[in-house]
Amino acid sequence: MTKEIFLNELRNRLRGLSKEAIDSRIEFYSEMIDDSMEEGLSEEEAIAKIGTVDEVINKILEDTPLLKIVKEKSKPKKTWRAWEIVLLVLGFPLWFPLGLTAIILMLVGYLLIWIAALIVYVVFISIAAASVGGVVLAVISVASGNMFYAGISLAGGIVCAGLAILLYYASIYVTKAMIKLSKKIALGIKMFIVGRGKENE
Repeated sequence: MTKEIFLNELRNRLRGLSKEAIDSRIEFYSEMIDDSMEEGLSEEEAIAKIGTVDEVINKILEDTPLLKIVKEKSKPKKTWRAWEIVLLVLGFPLWFPLGLTAIILMLVGYLLIWIAALIVYVVFISIAAASVGGVVLAVISVASGNMFYAGISLAGGIVCAGLAILLYYASIYVTKAMIKLSKKIALGIKMFIVGRGKENE
């Protein structure tokens, strides 16, 4: 792939962004290719060093805040015709509640996933507290001379401590998975918006 083809494809795939953002990215990657070629790489090697167009697009979209993309997309790029305005106004009672419902359902689904992660933390804290309580109760039982309850309390505290350790690592795993999922969702939304921008132009 030549530099010109690479940059043209990149420009076409980024059409949902602002002209300034596209121009600055194209200039950045053009200079990066030129610098690599000055270091002795061929044009194809310099482009391969950067990565595929898909990889570059993903990196650009990950680095671009979602609000910036939405703000750019919401800027009117064409004048509305009279019949489009009439349809928009007449269809408002239909499209607005449906759109709002879809947004609310997506937000609720996303919040439910984070609530599930929060539940893992709550259970971890509860079991960790139960393990401490079991050890304290065992000490109190030993002090009062009741060795049977001391043994049961200590065993319960040890079991809870083991479960708490497992849940601690589960909590970390769930949190990392949720952060990764959140990034993927945000990237998917950005790609959808940028892709729609490309289709509409």
